[in-house]
Amino acid sequence: MVFVDTGGWIAVTVETDALHDVAMPYYANLVARRIPLFSSNYIFDETLTRIRYNFGHVLACRFSSFYEEAENQRLITTLWVDEETIRQALQIFYKYSDQKFSFTDCTSFVLMKTFKINEAFAFDKHFETLGFTRFPHS
Repeated sequence: MVFVDTGGWIAVTVETDALHDVAMPYYANLVARRIPLFSSNYIFDETLTRIRYNFGHVLACRFSSFYEEAENQRLITTLWVDEETIRQALQIFYKYSDQKFSFTDCTSFVLMKTFKINEAFAFDKHFETLGFTRFPHS
């Protein structure tokens, strides 16, 4: 099982992204091997917003359609952040004042722990800080 972070989605979606050439083969390999992929509603929101702000509305809509199609094909499962996830994420956020974890990062950590997902498709090294495996390495 692999959790897909915002950086992974952006690198896959945005052809001009510096990490696109690393991300695409990795993502294609996961899909070809039918590795169960997970993400969250917070990651979807963060990705859609960052693509909209940094690359424009058209590309943001393309990402949304791509994500929806991946869900329809059962390539990705969206995990929903609930009240308990928020409570636990806040504990991580407060505890790690020495780290620049976003709150969305903290919710991802909780979801990964809850669903026993050890690997992240991410370029954010914060996943390693909490003991998760991160690929691909760039």
